[in-house]
Amino acid sequence: MMAKDTFLNRKVILNSKGKLIDLSSPAVMAILNLTPDSFYANSRISTIDEALKATENFLNEGAKFIDIGAYSSRPGAADITIDEELKRLIPIVEAITKEFPDALISIDTFRAKVAEETISAGAHLINDISAGNLDEQMFETVAKLQVPYVMMHMKGTPQNMQENPTYHNIVEEVSTYFSEKLAILNKKGVKDIIIDPGFGFAKTISHNYELLQQMEQLNSFELPILVGFSRKSMVTKVLNNKSVDALNGTTVLNTSALLKGAKILRVHDVKEAMECVKLVNRLNGLIG
Repeated sequence: MMAKDTFLNRKVILNSKGKLIDLSSPAVMAILNLTPDSFYANSRISTIDEALKATENFLNEGAKFIDIGAYSSRPGAADITIDEELKRLIPIVEAITKEFPDALISIDTFRAKVAEETISAGAHLINDISAGNLDEQMFETVAKLQVPYVMMHMKGTPQNMQENPTYHNIVEEVSTYFSEKLAILNKKGVKDIIIDPGFGFAKTISHNYELLQQMEQLNSFELPILVGFSRKSMVTKVLNNKSVDALNGTTVLNTSALLKGAKILRVHDVKEAMECVKLVNRLNGLIG
């Protein structure tokens, strides 16, 4: 099933195993972080009880998605095995599915086996930072699973992505990247796709801001756009503060992205992101 955004002629209804997801109003994706070495220490979760409590809070504050990640993608993060990633993820996914059956669970992984097993455990969409580059089986797997797929722009791996990233024209290169990936996914029958420009991934601070400044050009794909600025270095390095103090800066960038057409805000702080959505909706003449 496919509905369109009235202004941008963009797909706004996604289908996950028969469950329809409406993005006619921008949505908030809450970060549920199962990694012990994430860049933002306050977001780290280590037990099922902590995960359930955090999920309840996120849902009460208005999150549409709970994005669960067990592999840290910060620059220079430690690599972990597939088995370790699954060991961290599966019990949490099963517990949330049981406790909050209506919650939409996103899995932050670039591994096809992890995608398959977590969807089987109850998750609803896959959020892949590598857009298939780090696991050649990912596109086939997503096509088989028939769940929404977030593909992000990145060069290299989390371990080396910040080693002198260069672009001739970043907006053109990101657009070409998505065009090539979409051609492959469309041939495989993947219909529900979300694109993520990958702020902070294989990009300098200047690259990030140039990409955000021209982000509306990505609306030409007529697909939902997800953005993730939450407490990242593109905030802290400009404001000369730390991630714990970066909520206000995150809110500014989230607001800018919404005005340029973003449909999903991936954040640590749901309440403040929902306030951005409500105010921008009102500014755009939408009530609710």
